[in-house]
Amino acid sequence: MSYCNYISMMKEPSRSLHQNYHDNHYGFPLHDDNELFGRLIMEINQAGLSWETILKKEENFRKAYDNFDIRKVAAYTEKDRERLLNDAGIIRNKLKVNAAIENAKTILLLQKKYGSFEKWLKHHHPKTKEEWVKLCKKTFRFTGGEIVNEFLMSIGYLPGAHLPSCPVHRAILETNPMWTKQQ
Repeated sequence: MSYCNYISMMKEPSRSLHQNYHDNHYGFPLHDDNELFGRLIMEINQAGLSWETILKKEENFRKAYDNFDIRKVAAYTEKDRERLLNDAGIIRNKLKVNAAIENAKTILLLQKKYGSFEKWLKHHHPKTKEEWVKLCKKTFRFTGGEIVNEFLMSIGYLPGAHLPSCPVHRAILETNPMWTKQQ
C-alpha cells in the first residue's frame, strides 16, 4: 500500500505526524545543503526502525546535530560522539552516529569540488536507482538500497514518493523535481 493511502488509515496522533511529512516534505525538492544532509541523517537512522519513530525524533535530531550544520558536525570530536551515543532523544547507534559525522566530512569535500552537495547530486543526475545506490555506497557510509531510494525519493531525485492521483504529487510536479528531467 502506498504512503498516500496508508495515512488515512492511521489513528491520531500518528496520522497528523505523517500527514504533515507527506503533504509538506516528502518528495519536494530540497536545495539547502544542510537540509539535504539532515534528510540523509534521518533516512540512515530509520534503517531497522519505523519512519514514525524518526519523525517523532526529528526535533531531537536537529538539536543533537546542530540543526544539521554540516561544518559543525564534520568537526565533532570524540566527546561529541559520546554525547550523541548518550542522547536518549535520538537513535543511539554507534554505526549511525559515526556515519553522520563521517558523511558530513565527505559532504565538505563534495562542496569543495562541486560547489555544494546539491550540485554533486545534480552532476550525477539522471541515474537509475541501482546506479544511485552504487554511487552512494561508494561515497557515503551506511547507505544501502532502501536508504538511498528513500533519500532520493524524499528530495525529488527519484519518482515514486506519491501516487499520480495524490494532490501532493501534482504540487510536487509544479516544483520541477529532478526526476522529471532527463538531461
